[in-house]
Amino acid sequence: MTSVPTPIPSRTQYVLEEIKRRILTGRFTPGQALVETDLAAQFGVSKTPVREALKTLAGTGLVVMSQYKGVTVRMVDADMAREVYDVRLLLEPEALKRAVRRGASLDAAREALTRADGATDTAERSLANRAFHRALYVPCGNPLLGRMLDEVRDQAALVSAVAWAADPSWDREASEHREILRLALDGDADGAARALHSHIASFVRRAFPDAGFDIPWTGDAPEAQKEDGQA
Repeated sequence: MTSVPTPIPSRTQYVLEEIKRRILTGRFTPGQALVETDLAAQFGVSKTPVREALKTLAGTGLVVMSQYKGVTVRMVDADMAREVYDVRLLLEPEALKRAVRRGASLDAAREALTRADGATDTAERSLANRAFHRALYVPCGNPLLGRMLDEVRDQAALVSAVAWAADPSWDREASEHREILRLALDGDADGAARALHSHIASFVRRAFPDAGFDIPWTGDAPEAQKEDGQA
């Protein structure tokens, strides 16, 4: 018998989403202490939903809980970037390739691009960017693959927030997003996956040159395999 997950109380959910939003848009910065009493006062709730929200965020890797330092926003460095982006580079282009090959709708990705182009602040643009990438991998046809990418989504967004604060590169990334989507809508699964791989790798190389990313695209099947029908 499959167990049904216990729903998160609405107050906890509200606090969770608000803290996450502030972290991912740079209002709460890496290393900043998150004090339960202060947050409870800000959100007009008791400490209980704040405590539960922080526990959930610790599970997703956005905050760190220490017996001596309390709760702090996770620090971002080259090692963290390498861990998170390794997973993205391995899984995200493959998920997009599968989505294109199965003819999945990419309307949500198109809508996210439109929202990003019309964004009036960094927070809106960041959220639209996250929505664009998720819209590319969710329709891959493998729910487990989508959930695996969802698990690193917040950590990837934290890396991006830190990088954008130091060196905004919105225009370049928007151009790359449009090219990825164009290839996908044209039905070029390998080309779209290759462009997505290059987009992800180039971003983390620029933001964290010490992360050691120099990963060539290896997703295309060799010609011999294609001729044998093994592509």
